[in-house]
Amino acid sequence: QVQLVESGGGLVQAGGSLRLSCVASGRTFSTVARGRGWFRQAPGKEREFVAVISWSGGSTSYADSVKGRFTISRDNAKNMVYLQMNSLKPEDTAVYYCAAGGSGVKVDSYDYWGQGTQVTVSS
Repeated sequence: QVQLVESGGGLVQAGGSLRLSCVASGRTFSTVARGRGWFRQAPGKEREFVAVISWSGGSTSYADSVKGRFTISRDNAKNMVYLQMNSLKPEDTAVYYCAAGGSGVKVDSYDYWGQGTQVTVSS
């Protein structure tokens, strides 16, 4: 099995930045053979796609709502994936989840999930 742990969440003012990290432990083949992604879930809403990166880091995709503001990256040697979030908006407030072992924008395409880290953006 693979365990994912997110960190780096917190409270930030609108326009500020945060960098989320996610480390994978256990059996990690799927985390490098397939893509890794970030999703988020606001209170009362469904979990939604934020960003995904291929195993090599050569291909990335972003939700329209975060394009130009967020950047996903990974370090396979450290089993890490990152989400740099700039120009944060109150609408970005959510629990952010790290996902691994899949690809694309669908939550059901990923095999492993972290526990989530809270990001709160104040106006």
